[in-house]
Amino acid sequence: MRNYNVLKIAPAFLLLGSMLHAQQNDSVKKETEIEQVVLIGYGKQKKSDLTGSITSVTEKDFNKGAMVSADQLIMGKAAGVRITNTGGNPNAAPNIVIRGGGSLSASNQPLIVIDGVPIAIDNPAGISNPLLLVNPNDIESFSILKDASATAIYGSRASAGVIIITTKKGTSGKPKFSYNANVSLGEVYKYMNVMSSDEFVRFVTENLPNDAWKLGVGGSAPVRDANGNITSPAVMGKIYSTDWQKEVLRNSLSTDHVFSASASLPDGTPIRASLGYNRAEGVVKMNDLDRYTASIKITPIFFDKHLKIDINSKSIWVKQNAIDEGSVLGAAIAMDPTKPVYAVDDSPASTRFGGYYQYLSPETNATTGEVLRYLKAGSSNPVADLFQRSKPQSTSRYLNNIEFDYKTHFLPDLRAVVNLGYDYSVTKLRESFAYNSISQYNTYSPLRPYPNDYFFYNGFETGEDQTMKNKLLDAYLVYNKVSTDSFISNFLIQGGYSYQDFVNDGSKIRTRLKPGTQELEYFTDIESVYYNRYNLQSFFGRSNIDILDKYLFTVTFRADASSLFQGLNKTWGYFPAVGFAWKASSEEWIKNLNLFSELKLRAGWGLTGQQNIQNVVGYYPSRPLFIVGSSVGQYLGGLNTYTAAPFNNELTWEKAETYNVGIDFSSKNRRISGTVEYYNRRMTDLLARVTYPAGQFLTNTFVKNTGEMVSKGFEASLTITPVKTMDFTWDLNGNIAYNDSKIDNLEGQRFVSALQDQNLPSGTGAVIRQHFVGYQPASAYVYQQVYDQNGNPLQNVFVDRNGDGIINDSDRYILEIAPKTTFGFGTNLAYKNWDLSASFHGQIGGMVHNSRKLSQGFIEQAATSDGLALNNLVNFYDGMSSFNFVTRPNDQMQLSDYFYEDASFLRCDNITLGYRFNKLLGFNSVRIYGTVNNAFIVTKYTGQDPETPSTFDNNIYPRPRIYTFGFNLNF
Repeated sequence: MRNYNVLKIAPAFLLLGSMLHAQQNDSVKKETEIEQVVLIGYGKQKKSDLTGSITSVTEKDFNKGAMVSADQLIMGKAAGVRITNTGGNPNAAPNIVIRGGGSLSASNQPLIVIDGVPIAIDNPAGISNPLLLVNPNDIESFSILKDASATAIYGSRASAGVIIITTKKGTSGKPKFSYNANVSLGEVYKYMNVMSSDEFVRFVTENLPNDAWKLGVGGSAPVRDANGNITSPAVMGKIYSTDWQKEVLRNSLSTDHVFSASASLPDGTPIRASLGYNRAEGVVKMNDLDRYTASIKITPIFFDKHLKIDINSKSIWVKQNAIDEGSVLGAAIAMDPTKPVYAVDDSPASTRFGGYYQYLSPETNATTGEVLRYLKAGSSNPVADLFQRSKPQSTSRYLNNIEFDYKTHFLPDLRAVVNLGYDYSVTKLRESFAYNSISQYNTYSPLRPYPNDYFFYNGFETGEDQTMKNKLLDAYLVYNKVSTDSFISNFLIQGGYSYQDFVNDGSKIRTRLKPGTQELEYFTDIESVYYNRYNLQSFFGRSNIDILDKYLFTVTFRADASSLFQGLNKTWGYFPAVGFAWKASSEEWIKNLNLFSELKLRAGWGLTGQQNIQNVVGYYPSRPLFIVGSSVGQYLGGLNTYTAAPFNNELTWEKAETYNVGIDFSSKNRRISGTVEYYNRRMTDLLARVTYPAGQFLTNTFVKNTGEMVSKGFEASLTITPVKTMDFTWDLNGNIAYNDSKIDNLEGQRFVSALQDQNLPSGTGAVIRQHFVGYQPASAYVYQQVYDQNGNPLQNVFVDRNGDGIINDSDRYILEIAPKTTFGFGTNLAYKNWDLSASFHGQIGGMVHNSRKLSQGFIEQAATSDGLALNNLVNFYDGMSSFNFVTRPNDQMQLSDYFYEDASFLRCDNITLGYRFNKLLGFNSVRIYGTVNNAFIVTKYTGQDPETPSTFDNNIYPRPRIYTFGFNLNF
């Protein structure tokens, strides 16, 4: 017989994994079983009673090692949840997609709820990763809501799924203290394969001999007479050997410390408090991040356990020095390796930039040969770019909520719940440059004679001050009647109201040239100030009916109003859902099989919505407003004018209708458990940024509701315990997901442009990604490359797919590039006090664009477009590009499928080995461990990294391999 003891946790409206402990006696030994209770949005249920698709990831399942951001804890841990980021920057933005997403231009990121407070879609200025603002060590569990039956309670923001994070809470009994610390060393284990100094000298002299004099330092061009005859040959300069990638990259040293105390106050109230400090160094020099965190959680109970109050308060302070990673890494890859880092002589290239070398090209008088001025040429010295620029950023964030849960005295089955939340952040950004920064170098116009030909925008500074506010009110009633010996074993009905208001308020510091001078001055005008606000109001309800504790029914409804949609009958959206589950293992004939401890079949249907388009068209897309024009360049000089802003008052919610069926199972001895699911989702009224005819909506591109998309897929997860003895336990876990998304229609159009993240890194604005009917969103529209008999690509030669003898757009074909199959797996072994764990994730299929082959894979690209300097290229001698590629790529070559490669990979996320000492040096336990994060990757991809959310591998911040040593003290 089982006795369920529900832990006191809140807020009650969060879906979060917390643990119920159940004891079971058998004839062999007494064994503790665990029954999860999850909070399902304004309520809670035992996991065995859920009718929707929900994955819970608890602390014991988290990825181990140096974790800066909360999303890193669950990478590869949940079927159908794909988490990628933009690289190894400590502040790298995560891209979290559940079941393939479902929007064309609106956000495909799930709603994130932290201790009862849904956070805003837009982050504080300078913060790319919203999950950076919660300490991973404070997190107890994640609950991931996938299907409409589970997510509909969040209505208009739930079509992309919901991730709910709960933090740790206090305990009853004696005080418990914990101190966790680690130190991590990060290394770059894979560099972009560009040519070394020796290889580049060989390459230029063999392929561009007329440019060889530009190599090194001190070379000179050939001198020609009036007839074009060479009177003095070219002279090659002194050759240096610089590995620019290694000059800007480093081995990083990071550390993390967390002290926590968990106890109960004299009256028995549980309380937990923690303090944390994390210093994360990026592997790019000068890229440092410091985070300080403090949290407290108190859960008092009053009036003979009729009133529960849950108080959560989290404070986070982040300081970082941001870098322009695209510019720095791009320059490090493209910089001429025969040039030095630092000054080497008394030439202007060595004397003008504070000890750094920067190639300058002399502009001379055509008649006399006299030097008029020195122009900056080629890539900027990336080391100087790092050290001559400072961009300190600081963000303070305070995330608080208090929930009152009152069980009425006159009717104990009726509860009234009020939750108040407030998320407040303040950000300060500044950017300044050294006195003689290369990036601020300029020459006078009109010319001033050498050596007074140049000046610097000294101290050029930009900045931003921002305040963000997020206010929340939830109020609802819950009636719940449980009767284990009745036909209806559980009856619940609830309803309530939710109000959430978001404000983004700030100002930017700008600079301009003082009239008649080359000096900068700071100024602020109406264009520098912004104030944005949007509001959500909702009514919601749900009912759960359990019959004989076997047949479970759930009905959910939510009505949402958004300030983003102001058109007639467009403001409100309505989102119903139903779910059913059959506990087959409770049937006698299933029990008699003696195979299952749990066997449950689930089915659900629901409608959810999407309205997050602020990052595409701002906060007021459906309102006729005027915006301030620039005070310069107007008919009335020095005066601001106003321009009508684009808007579309026909905008309304995206809608996702989802069907989901699933099976949950567990073997009799609980050694094998898992879930299998199938879903079918149809998105309608897709929000897409499309091209409009001239004059319509006051712009040529804007968002409208257009078309439909269908996603189908399955997910499976499995946990196995092959061995379990008193001394040794071995667990295996794995998950796999398949998702196939197709655009079903676009209101009679064959395609619309994917106007976000579609441009190639060639600087020409070439569009390669489109939304095509019958294909995945944002598929590539490419030419089929032709190869010679040795398998080498032929420049500008493509397959004439329609056989008309002409190569044009009619010969392009559609290439789906998003992976359809993703997976993750891991293992945990424990032998006495030793523990060993490893986690992996990956994908099968998908394509990634090896963008460096396009931007640095053609022979003539070694010479800059102005002809003044040289740029490094990918390593032709290692087969990174073909010697058939000579001239700069034309429009058709840029759209070749040659640059797309298979993005399949298997990545080892972490390997951890630990040992626990019991009762050591006065501590209850001491655990020491070592971890390797990003241990290795298996892939056929030839570029730097196949795992990129944009599918373009270009200037990606290297993901380091990280070695961590740490210890946990409990006392």
